[in-house]
Amino acid sequence: MNSASRPSEDELIARFFAPLAGEGGLALKDDAALLRPRDGHDLVLTVDGVVAGVHFLPDDPAAAIAHKALAVNISDLAAKGAEPAGFLLTLALPDGWTEPWLEAFRDGLADASRVFGCPLLGGDTVRSAGAFWISITALGHVPSGGMVRRTSALPGHRICVTGTIGDAALGLAVHRGSTDPALSALSPDDKRYLVERYLYPRPRLVVAEALRTYAAAAMDISDGLAGDLAKMMRVSGASAEVDMARIPLSPAASAAIAKNPALVDLVVTGGDDYEILCAVPEDRLAGFLAETSALGAPATVIGTVTAGEGLPLFRSAAGERRYAHGAYQHF
Repeated sequence: MNSASRPSEDELIARFFAPLAGEGGLALKDDAALLRPRDGHDLVLTVDGVVAGVHFLPDDPAAAIAHKALAVNISDLAAKGAEPAGFLLTLALPDGWTEPWLEAFRDGLADASRVFGCPLLGGDTVRSAGAFWISITALGHVPSGGMVRRTSALPGHRICVTGTIGDAALGLAVHRGSTDPALSALSPDDKRYLVERYLYPRPRLVVAEALRTYAAAAMDISDGLAGDLAKMMRVSGASAEVDMARIPLSPAASAAIAKNPALVDLVVTGGDDYEILCAVPEDRLAGFLAETSALGAPATVIGTVTAGEGLPLFRSAAGERRYAHGAYQHF
């Protein structure tokens, strides 16, 4: 499309994004949004950026890119026990963008905003001289003093995760056309499931209140189970032991690992799970497991917080190991 025929920045905002604005967004006609915190609540704020070639493939569906950009932030709110209040969007468009692509992106963002109950409040749209990237700042409400921190895990607490682990990392490998025989041999349904888990993260908002009630510490798994567990233990001044046989796997992931056991390392270290990792005191464990199961996001006990400051120990029938590079690093 000739750039001269494109809408101006103001026209772009009015046409594509103003319809998504919540009440505090003031129809995106002002320089800032207005948000009134609920009485008796704290505001929780988080920001995450996603960049083409780093967090998503440039030819991923526009709707999926929009969904992921918002979902990764909603996942952080969920891990803090917060309820979404709204989000701010910075969108950096490269020279080759087209209106049909932006319409699909807008539609994906609108769907995610509706599903997560998180309206657009404002932001900025800019031209990128390089890669396409998106930054979202999400805001949430949590009862005063009720935010679940990642720094409060203590020896003896049980380590739990929601859902299943490793699906997105395997899905990305499938999406990229991996020639690993174990992935190539998966059924079309299994391949489709894994790719969907990569393209469309499922933040566990439904367990936010359960985390506030039962968990001592929590974070979302964005950069890999091994690495994110190490982060939580490091800031808590503790370590952990994990029974790898207890890590919950989807049928698709189980099928892949059965054909190639070495894929378990990708499952444990790969990112984009967006499940919840938490430490739960033993006397609250039964209640937490029962409530998350009833909510449709069952949690699984995979290990225990231990004293010490070393990397978490992962035990399996094949032996013991510690993952020194267990998480994605940008630098």
